[in-house]
Amino acid sequence: MPLLEEGGIEAFIRREVLPYTPDAWINNDATKIGYEISFTRHFYKPQPLRTLAEISADILAVEKEAEGLLDDLLRGGAK
Repeated sequence: MPLLEEGGIEAFIRREVLPYTPDAWINNDATKIGYEISFTRHFYKPQPLRTLAEISADILAVEKEAEGLLDDLLRGGAK
């Protein structure tokens, strides 16, 4: 957050944090100037990973498509 944020930290929190976390609040006793607040560390929710079955199916589909492309390429080059 810029040090000279118009409206101060309250305006920043109101604009950037409260829309996503309405119950957020500022602890003025712990507020320090010059420290970074890592919103990613506190608010990031990672997406679930794909299953091995989904990944295997994708790989097999790409391999099958590549085989067809190579066959067409080799047949086209032999003419």
